[in-house]
Amino acid sequence: MKKGIALLLAAVTAGTALLPASASSGSSAKSKDTGVTINVYNWGEYISNGTDGTLDVNAEFTKRTGIRVNYTTYDTNESLYSKLAGGGAEYDVIFPSDYMVSKLSEEGMLEKLDFQNIPNFQYIDRKFRNPKYDPQNAYSVPYTWGVVGIFYNKKYVKKEETESWDVLWNKKYAGKILMFDNPRDAFGIAQKRLGYSYNTTDVNEWEAAATLLKEQKPLVQAYVMDQIFDKMDSGEAWLAPYYAGDAATLVGENPNIGFTIPTKEGTNFFVDAACIPKGSKHKSAAEAYINFLCDPQISAANLSYIGYSTPESAAKKLLPKEVTDNPIYYPPQSILDKSEVFVNLPDKTNTLIDSLWAEVKMGGTGDTLTLVLVLCGFLALYLAIVVFKWRKRKKEME
Repeated sequence: MKKGIALLLAAVTAGTALLPASASSGSSAKSKDTGVTINVYNWGEYISNGTDGTLDVNAEFTKRTGIRVNYTTYDTNESLYSKLAGGGAEYDVIFPSDYMVSKLSEEGMLEKLDFQNIPNFQYIDRKFRNPKYDPQNAYSVPYTWGVVGIFYNKKYVKKEETESWDVLWNKKYAGKILMFDNPRDAFGIAQKRLGYSYNTTDVNEWEAAATLLKEQKPLVQAYVMDQIFDKMDSGEAWLAPYYAGDAATLVGENPNIGFTIPTKEGTNFFVDAACIPKGSKHKSAAEAYINFLCDPQISAANLSYIGYSTPESAAKKLLPKEVTDNPIYYPPQSILDKSEVFVNLPDKTNTLIDSLWAEVKMGGTGDTLTLVLVLCGFLALYLAIVVFKWRKRKKEME
């Protein structure tokens, strides 16, 4: 997830280039080095980095505040959780998705935010405040939002076929289909095809979705995340579900690639949010970073690069009309009405999902290596959680 050098945006409007300039114009003075460095852990390619004259968000933050940024990336919510649960990493700002915000806060793995240090929260639209995954907005500030759709190669796949998730089970595209390499998104597509909620706790419904994914597996070329960019761009794959914010990259770079939000069954509406993990050594500096990201000028410049949608009307007004009127980035209400948000599920259901996902990944012939890797992954995660909880209990007893 989440790559998006907004070539399309740059193509449709050279005016976008004005955003970085205006975003940085109010801060010509360079702040004195505070000696503080915050560790920021984000999705891959999920921040404007100064490429092609765009705003270098982290550099601008350092320039304005004197706080340095050590920036690293991850590729799934589950890998983020595993890293945090392991307890060995020290981060100050992370960007989990909705259901993962809920999971982390319920497990005591997030710091409560001091909104006195985040006055730019005022720019977050009311419809993005107090969400189900963080009802009191105690732990998170929305960073981006979007929906899931289907990338397709126009040379081989008709657009109307992609209006339903059924196309990902079409045998004529065997070997040319990619699927998400994370359980919530992969199961979610199967669940929508079956007419179930993403957030069901019905064992039979999860098992039915797993059966559907197992049926699909012989048609799947690979389970991937950001690798879809190379595979779709090269023509190695023709169909791939992914996040709408990334449409700018593929559609802008390759005229043979299209993107559709399936309207027949509905799709996932997601929000990624900025949070501070428990134990942050630089909490006030982390809150200053989150506040900086909420500045409408910064948000507009940042999101014009990464291609995702902003939760701020003030920032949206600064984006090109070609972008804000594009239904891929800002879908009409009719699509949003058929969309559903992931929520954190009970431990019992999460355990079931892990087990069923392992079955899906190890299914088929000649997949011994996959089985071994999946089992090792679950074992490593289990041990990490045990160690994390042991350390947490030890700290509480001290």
